[in-house]
Amino acid sequence: MNIRLPKITFQTALIIIVLILGIDQAYKIYIKLNYPLSIYGQKAIVDWGFFKLLFIENKGMAWGTKINDILPFLSEDVAKLLLTLFRLVAIGYLGFWLYSLLKKESSQLLLLALSFIFAGAIGNLIDSLFYGVIFSHSYGQVATLFPSEGYATFFYGHVVDMLQFPIASWTWPEWVPIVGGKDYTFFEYVFNVADAAISTGVGILLFFNKRIFG
Repeated sequence: MNIRLPKITFQTALIIIVLILGIDQAYKIYIKLNYPLSIYGQKAIVDWGFFKLLFIENKGMAWGTKINDILPFLSEDVAKLLLTLFRLVAIGYLGFWLYSLLKKESSQLLLLALSFIFAGAIGNLIDSLFYGVIFSHSYGQVATLFPSEGYATFFYGHVVDMLQFPIASWTWPEWVPIVGGKDYTFFEYVFNVADAAISTGVGILLFFNKRIFG
C-alpha cells in the first residue's frame, strides 16, 4: 500500500501533538466539570446503542489494570506512584526518540506514529500528575476546579475515560468452556482520546511494520 504523507517536520509533529492534547484535555475537563462519575447500571450520559458517553476514572493502566494486581505485595498508593513514574520515564524516552528521528528525517509513518503515541501518553500523564490537585472528587457530585483541597495529591490523580463502543452483546452457549452462559459485550472497554491516539500510533507501527522498519 503506497501512502503519501506530507513531510513531518518539527512543526508538523508539534501541531499533531498539541491538537491531540487539546482535544483530549477539552473532553476530559468538560466531562469532569459537568457530570458526576457514572455508576454501573445507571443511564449513560449519551446512549446511542453502539456508542456511549460515560464518566469513569481509571486509577491504573489499560482496561483498569493496576500494578498491584500483578504485584499484590505492593500497596495501591505505591503501585500508583510507580505507574506515574513509569509514565514519566517512558514519555522522556519517547520524546528523545521522536526528537532524534525528526533530526534524521526518518520514515514519515514512523514519525506520525510516534507523534500520536507521544501525545496520547502526555494526555494521560497530565491526568495522573495534576487532576487530583486541581479537581475535587466526582463521587455523587460534579467536581469543581481549583478547590481548597483536591481529591488526591500530586502524582496520584486518576485518568478520565469516557468513550465506549459496545458494538454487539451476546450470551455464550452453555457448552463453551469457561465462559459458557456468561454475557459478553464487544467492545465494552471505556477509553479516552489519548488512548485512541496511542492505539492509532501502535496500529500504524504494526500495519506498516515492513515499510517502516524493512
